[in-house]
Amino acid sequence: MATKTQDFTKVMQDMMSAFPVDTTAMQDAFKTQAALGEKMSKVALDAAEKSAEISSKWTKDTLAKASEVAAAKTEPADYGKAFGDFASASAEMAAENLAAFAEVAKKVQMETVELMLAAGKDIQEDATAAVKKATTEATAAAKKAAAAAK
Repeated sequence: MATKTQDFTKVMQDMMSAFPVDTTAMQDAFKTQAALGEKMSKVALDAAEKSAEISSKWTKDTLAKASEVAAAKTEPADYGKAFGDFASASAEMAAENLAAFAEVAKKVQMETVELMLAAGKDIQEDATAAVKKATTEATAAAKKAAAAAK
């Protein structure tokens, strides 16, 4: 009496065909990451643009004040006053511009936190949907494979 061994090749093929590869979850995750990257780039570029504007204005203002110092004076005491005014104006401009840079940094920080929280929520929703879908499909495939093996 010969025992017939079961051909598992057919069972495995049926089981694998019952588990179709769905790339939707991967595509959604990629889209979410790409959108996050785009938004983060926009935040960084906006900050760079504002920082460049602040630097440019600061340079122009400093050069304008320096030209006042370089102008010829009739009295020697006027040179001392011009240097004092320049030093005072420079300190004031530095304080204003550093405060402006701090505002840019604060805005970047707030926008980054908001984006990361939103992205975390989107990623969590994508993952939950993908797990639910995979569970449903796996359950259906397992039932189908079990029925085919009988």
